[in-house]
Amino acid sequence: MKKSPAKTPARTAKEEPAQPVEEKGVAVAEGLKKTYLKNRDACKVIFFLPAEAVPDAQKVAIVGDFNQWDRSANLMKKQKDGSFLLTLEIPSNHEYRFKYLVDDTRWENDWCADKYVKNEFGGEDSVIQV
Repeated sequence: MKKSPAKTPARTAKEEPAQPVEEKGVAVAEGLKKTYLKNRDACKVIFFLPAEAVPDAQKVAIVGDFNQWDRSANLMKKQKDGSFLLTLEIPSNHEYRFKYLVDDTRWENDWCADKYVKNEFGGEDSVIQV
């Protein structure tokens, strides 16, 4: 069973699920959508962060092992509904720690990460396995 990140708000039964967002013809309702590439050892991952996870956010970056924790390398695109979306191609046969950096001040985990692992700062990182 996956452990929920401590700092991410829990959903209640009354909340409506996030509406699907289209990314190059693929509907993404929430979380991580993985598409493995046949011609090389890589995976296209659609990262989706719902608006309720980051209300009033102006900027969100994905920061992790796959970009050497560079805070400016992978900025997500804000959607009309306030959610954020980004597609990355990352090498497969590996797992990567990552977090979302919201407005350069707050760290968030992914609600749909494959797992969570403790980090050196006393919290947890999201992990994607591809």
